[in-house]
Amino acid sequence: MIPIYNLCQILVLVVAWPILALLVLLRPKYRKTFFFRLGIGLQRHLPSAPATGKTVWVHALSVGEVSSARSLIVGLRDQFPDVRIVCSTTTATGLAIARTLLHDHVDAIFPSPLDLRPVVARFLRLIRPDLFILVETDFWPNVLTTLNKNDIPAILVNGRVSARSLSRYRRAGFFFRPLFRSFAHLCMQTDSDRINLEGLGVEPHRLHCLGNLKFDTPVTSPAGCRDGLSLHSPDNRLTILAGSTHEGEEDIIFTIYAELKNHHPGLRLIVAPRNPERCPEIARLATRHDLSLTLRSREPQKTADVLLVDSIGELPWLYALADIAFVGGSLVAARGHNPIEPATHGVPVLFGRHMEDFAEISRDLVAAGGALTVSDRESLAEALNALLSSEDRRKIMGRHARRYVERQQGVVARHLTIIRPYL
Repeated sequence: MIPIYNLCQILVLVVAWPILALLVLLRPKYRKTFFFRLGIGLQRHLPSAPATGKTVWVHALSVGEVSSARSLIVGLRDQFPDVRIVCSTTTATGLAIARTLLHDHVDAIFPSPLDLRPVVARFLRLIRPDLFILVETDFWPNVLTTLNKNDIPAILVNGRVSARSLSRYRRAGFFFRPLFRSFAHLCMQTDSDRINLEGLGVEPHRLHCLGNLKFDTPVTSPAGCRDGLSLHSPDNRLTILAGSTHEGEEDIIFTIYAELKNHHPGLRLIVAPRNPERCPEIARLATRHDLSLTLRSREPQKTADVLLVDSIGELPWLYALADIAFVGGSLVAARGHNPIEPATHGVPVLFGRHMEDFAEISRDLVAAGGALTVSDRESLAEALNALLSSEDRRKIMGRHARRYVERQQGVVARHLTIIRPYL
């Protein structure tokens, strides 16, 4: 498999190098990290002093995976203070969030290598890891096989298998099966994830069901900010927070909010889009709905209808300011986002039907009484109005949400039990 994969890489590079070069030159998100992903300049990112303990390389694909990794990295640093921890990410937003969330806990943060054999070999030579930890996903053949050839153990943490991924793994089992078997341990979020991988031929002794690391994510705010933000807003304003929203959802939310504020004077809306680059577009949309808007990056206006969050990394703490949370990517087919963050703060949670990436968690949170599933604009408006109209209902639902999270905690400790023998 690997020789064929590498031969295909060579053929693509030979045929398509002019197009690839243009993409790198014309797109800033590729241009900024391309040379680092070849290993050029990597040494400048790494600590200059020799490691006093073992070195752990943690790789997290993007924003969600970095957020998942945070609790484990904090636990590693606490339990193994002499261990050198370095972290790589693939996307530009992942790199930005890693620098925000992890800079106090890791020794280096850098872009991940391109999956080319010489590049991977250079990364391993410079990093000299004793253990490789992959967070959730991002399986690269040359990375995993080169680790194996160098007798460097690899552990998958917070692993998950969506229905879409499972179908792909089954169709290309010849490709993925060796990759899964290259891990010493695969720590899965749910028992169904574990069963799915066992069905793909992964040996049971490698598989563990340990829960979702997001349940143990610290919710402390950055120094100087209460709950991650100083909004200088009136304490008596009810607040709806729509987090990780996607295109198509803000229009629905603004329509509902414009109606609700007629019945609930002083109602405030916070919108934190999944991609902050969309903020100018969302600001124009708010104007079309005759809503006043202020940006997080500026001094917030107390009287504005909408606070638009144009920053990265603050959403987990922003939820603490909400009376009701809507989790985005769920009214449109974007597979949903993390409902644990608002539930941790004891905030009642609403989301749409498209929660495929958090299917079991969203189902269990609804069953626990901490969340409601809505199907469209009308049902979302109805649910919001009912919660805004009843403080008791908000408190009861928020209490159920927090208790659900508390019952699931201890995931980091279970992961560290697996990791400890390698350190």
